Amino acid sequence: MSNEDNQDRELRERIANQLRASESARTAPVTDQELQALKAAASRLDQLLKTGADADAQALRNAAARLDQILARIGAGKDVTGEITRRREAHGKDSAGDGAEKPSRGQ
Repeated sequence: MSNEDNQDRELRERIANQLRASESARTAPVTDQELQALKAAASRLDQLLKTGADADAQALRNAAARLDQILARIGAGKDVTGEITRRREAHGKDSAGDGAEKPSRGQ
């Protein structure tokens, strides 16, 4: 189970616990209007969770596609070091991957 799945489950458990606690403290029955508001809020929460999961899945698909392209180039005997270096530099990382600035070649 992924960390995101665990976080989703924990969030749902916390919400359920809050609802149970407020239910036991409630003296009047829930009105139809309150019930509709809770259902709408739950629906919005589900949509937010799904959107986040979809975005993460898309990012993973994009990364896998980039890796496939690099591996195909390696399989074809091409040098991919320049491509990897450009990608790292575009994301603000140096070739060591530690985030430290690299001196330029002219220095």
